[in-house]
Amino acid sequence: MTDKTENTNMKQIAKNIVLEALEAIAIEKNVAIQINETNLIMETPPNPDMGDIGFPLFPFAKALRMGPPQIAEALLEKVKALADTKKIGIFRAVGPYLNLYLNKALSISSLLQNIEKDGSEYGSKNIAGEKPLANRNIMLEFSSPNTNKPLHLGHLRNDALGESVSRILKKLGANVFKVNIINDRGVHICKSMLAYEKFHRGKTPESLNVKSDRFVGDCYVDFNNYAKTNPQAEEEAQKLLRKWEAGDKEVTDLWKTMNTWAFEGIKETYERTNVSFDKFYFESQTYLKGKEEILKGLEEGLFYKDDDGAIWIDLEEIKLDKKVLLRKDGTALYITQDIGTAIERHQDWPFDQLVYVVGNEQIYHFKVLFYVLEKLGFDWAKQLYHLSYGMVNLPEGKMKSREGTVVDADDLIDSLRDDALAEIREKGRETEVGDAKAVAEKIALGALHYFLLQVSASKDMIFDPKESLSFNGNTGPYLQYMGARISSILKKAEKERGNTKPQTDDAVTTIDTSLLSHAAEWELAKHLELFPSTVEKAGKDFDPSIIAIYAYDLAKLFSRFYHDCPILQAENKALSEARLALVQAVKEVLMSAMDLILVPFLETM
Repeated sequence: MTDKTENTNMKQIAKNIVLEALEAIAIEKNVAIQINETNLIMETPPNPDMGDIGFPLFPFAKALRMGPPQIAEALLEKVKALADTKKIGIFRAVGPYLNLYLNKALSISSLLQNIEKDGSEYGSKNIAGEKPLANRNIMLEFSSPNTNKPLHLGHLRNDALGESVSRILKKLGANVFKVNIINDRGVHICKSMLAYEKFHRGKTPESLNVKSDRFVGDCYVDFNNYAKTNPQAEEEAQKLLRKWEAGDKEVTDLWKTMNTWAFEGIKETYERTNVSFDKFYFESQTYLKGKEEILKGLEEGLFYKDDDGAIWIDLEEIKLDKKVLLRKDGTALYITQDIGTAIERHQDWPFDQLVYVVGNEQIYHFKVLFYVLEKLGFDWAKQLYHLSYGMVNLPEGKMKSREGTVVDADDLIDSLRDDALAEIREKGRETEVGDAKAVAEKIALGALHYFLLQVSASKDMIFDPKESLSFNGNTGPYLQYMGARISSILKKAEKERGNTKPQTDDAVTTIDTSLLSHAAEWELAKHLELFPSTVEKAGKDFDPSIIAIYAYDLAKLFSRFYHDCPILQAENKALSEARLALVQAVKEVLMSAMDLILVPFLETM
């Protein structure tokens, strides 16, 4: 059996050995050199035959006055004894690199112990055993719907990005506060209200058996149809807006009713898609808050007033033109609102960083916003970040909400669910999966979220519903299928061995990992070991696609392992138990990865 090893990352042990050897060489040569975790880089050699870890030595050549190949040879002499003591593997000098061939049995044993010990927390710490974002306060703003229509496909990409990034940051130890600005004022809201008064007075979502936000959205489409043949429609909507701003009771009451319909329906969609927020802000309550700061900045000479009374900022310092911050009549713009809202948010929850998840058409807006806040003297403005993302459309083309061609979020999920349900029924799996409709709903969410997150946020994308639901290839249902297959293997093993499974808290220490000698087993183990660094990079880059790619590669590697290495039918019980321990580790990591990208894990499909 494999000896119980200290629950330590093998890469960290290797790195410590090389750091110690480098320091010894520096002392021998009597040179001052900064040698630390940061400048000693670890890479994965392009060819497995070259080793499992490579240490490039270029960064130390100048200080040590040695060529990288000479440093590699000198290091090799010093690391041999240390490596033998730790039994971590064999070092080789390969040109300007010092490469390490890991002790496979010890590495896998350490890995399995780490995963068993950490459980769902595995992946949250770096190789030094620390949570990279511990005690860091990060606020995320995302979704930001208008209350004149339901959530649509574009919102779904925004919501998936915001929720996924928040889960990744939380896993890395950050305190995350998720906020949402509800755009509940403006002429677009009044357009829905006007259509209601003209065409739907007395009706309610309940009386029509229509989801409440959908009903409000239908009113918005009705207004735009009305405007096509009635030139005065826009002025009628503006008149309604002026009445709202003046506090007209009848208009205000209708505004409250229709906003409640829209907001309650939107919240139902959030719950359905497993998206949540810690606080909702409402534009109707925040749109004037920035006015005071703009006027203060004018007094301090940060801004200037035009002849017509509008207040502007010169953006030449950031190589832009100029921007109006307050209209000539003293009314607020979006930028005014966002200035006040940002200040209020920092007062509510003093963040170390605020991330805005907003489409790339607003890149200019956020450059100006961040610059204005810095000019106003808020140091935390340097920690504002715009996570911009590209457009998402269907194969049929661009969506337009005013024409009713937007893809309603609930309609899209319903369609995906119904297609998944039809697939379950066609395969005769209704009894096996239990609640077939509930499973189909989770398949739909997995298909949707994975497809939206597998692409880097900055890229425009076309969402193909049919492709997203495929059980083969790079999709959410493929991950769910592999998760169900893994669960089935473990359930069958549990049933077959009855009470013979080790009942200790550290059961994997009884496993003989030296039996895991197949290439597919080693590749799978190495990929599991990459999960913490993958999560860290995804958090650093605010990029869930990194997790999506990792999860897909893990599923593919498991598929190869499953094909090449019999598990329950292994040649002996010891090998079967070792492979089952590896399978259990894969399940734990795959579940964590899928949770980070909002793909529900299914025990049965």
